[in-house]
Amino acid sequence: MASRLTELSIDCHDPDLLADFWTAALDWVVIDREAEGLVEIGPERQSDQALLDAVRSGPVAPTLFLAKVPEDKVAKNRIHFDLSPVDRSRDEEVERLLALGATRADVGQTGDESWVVLADPEGNEFCVLRSLAAGHFSL
Repeated sequence: MASRLTELSIDCHDPDLLADFWTAALDWVVIDREAEGLVEIGPERQSDQALLDAVRSGPVAPTLFLAKVPEDKVAKNRIHFDLSPVDRSRDEEVERLLALGATRADVGQTGDESWVVLADPEGNEFCVLRSLAAGHFSL
């Protein structure tokens, strides 16, 4: 059996600010805020045993650890998230995310892309891809 991707960590100045943004953006919850400067967010959780069983049987959505660090973000991310709306159009989702505190980001796009590049409140770039909602996407 291979390893499982179970957590992703993001260094930031304000873990609580990013937790507020990403839980609203992804319809996730705060899982843990016990450690100073560290917030874990993710999908609603089952019991520890149910989660362990799920991880052992196949991939599960990873959680995000938002860790407070003193350093500033200084360059384009080497890794980023791609979000696919499931209940609205891409453009409607972009507007919703902008209202939550995202900003438009320029990473060298040409304007012909099918995705939109945004940044979270601390400048971490992410893309909003085409909608997977009924009426917008079909096989």
